[in-house]
Amino acid sequence: MPDTPNLENFWMPFTPNRAFKARPKLLASAQGMYYRDVEGREILDGTAGLWCVNAGHGRTIITEAIQKQAAVLDFAPTFNLAHPLAFEFAEKLAAHLPYDLKRVFYTNSGSESADTALKIALAYQRARGQGTRTRLIGRERAYHGVGFGGISVGGIVRNRMTFGTLLTGVDHLPHTHGVPGNLFAKGQPEYGADLADALERIVALHDASTIAAVIVEPVAGSTGVLVPPKGYLERLRAICDRHDILLIFDEVITGFGRLGAPFAADYFGVRPDMICMAKGLTNAAVPMGAVAVSNRIYDAFMQTSETPIELFHGYTYSGHPLACAAGIATLDVYESEGLLTRGAELSGYWQEAMHSLKDAKHVIDIRNLGLIGGIELEPRAGAATARALEVFDRCFEAGVLIRTTGDIIALSPPLIIEKAQIDRIVETIRGALAATA
Repeated sequence: MPDTPNLENFWMPFTPNRAFKARPKLLASAQGMYYRDVEGREILDGTAGLWCVNAGHGRTIITEAIQKQAAVLDFAPTFNLAHPLAFEFAEKLAAHLPYDLKRVFYTNSGSESADTALKIALAYQRARGQGTRTRLIGRERAYHGVGFGGISVGGIVRNRMTFGTLLTGVDHLPHTHGVPGNLFAKGQPEYGADLADALERIVALHDASTIAAVIVEPVAGSTGVLVPPKGYLERLRAICDRHDILLIFDEVITGFGRLGAPFAADYFGVRPDMICMAKGLTNAAVPMGAVAVSNRIYDAFMQTSETPIELFHGYTYSGHPLACAAGIATLDVYESEGLLTRGAELSGYWQEAMHSLKDAKHVIDIRNLGLIGGIELEPRAGAATARALEVFDRCFEAGVLIRTTGDIIALSPPLIIEKAQIDRIVETIRGALAATA
């Protein structure tokens, strides 16, 4: 058994540090659909790393692109300077972006993308002479990263409760979880589109002239795979149009083929005004995010700015050369292997495999769309999350990586997954549930 490194200095994110360091799970390498831990055990990846390795691990074309770029140009600033790859990648990405969302602002993560989109929304309203529109609308149980903007519009209580009053002027729509009649829905549930009408009540309370934007995840992932009811996103779009409010889709998870279409905006046929991206943007090989905005929003800045700099916002690493190289290579892989739509081919098999667990021990609901699955467990009395974490441990020991959020198992495998691997994930979960009290 290899020597365990000193675990004391790394303060791990979103992790029970004391428990982990008492019994660490350390990954050493990855290839295709599999991780390998430091003991040499193969671990089937049921979560695409952290919703992000959409094309599978260790893709040679991406690795070589990063290596080549590092040797040629390791870094170049994009404040009043630039490098060709930043423009090349933006053009290539724009070809896959839906509707007229063709202008790309680079960030370094999903959290930064969410905060950037919120800032663009506020600045846009001011640029077009609607400076009273400063209110931002999120949704209960939403996850938009961990910046102060993202947790303000987000709606996961433990992400918010210890960080003070957050941004002012924020309201929240109700979530769509637990609507009667929607248990064990296959794909989009039938009931709950009317929950979008809560936006009308917020408008009535504050007046539309004070509201800048609404931000939602088309499918809420990190909170436990909440699939939008039929007609919900369409209704939200119509209300935003009626009151001249921007609609932002946070597609950090749903982007790049997760639903069987390039973006959730494509899948649902609903046009947002901005799209937040990260994760699958570079297949997670180099950290990177982006915000795509409509031509209308971009043009408002270009045509009305009274200062040379149209938007006073950016990051040192916006459009980093290595990230751009990784992104271009990632899009090449997606294109050449049809991965942006492969999820549509597998979604039926995936759906039936997920719902085969309906009668498994502890299961109280199952949700799915594209290649996302959520399996909700009955919480253990007086010990919320404990049951799911035990299932996580049992699956890992059996050589399958799953993700848990609360008492929900969340699955989002690489888009290269095969049917036999889907079967293995499901049967491993079934066995872990059977062995768990």
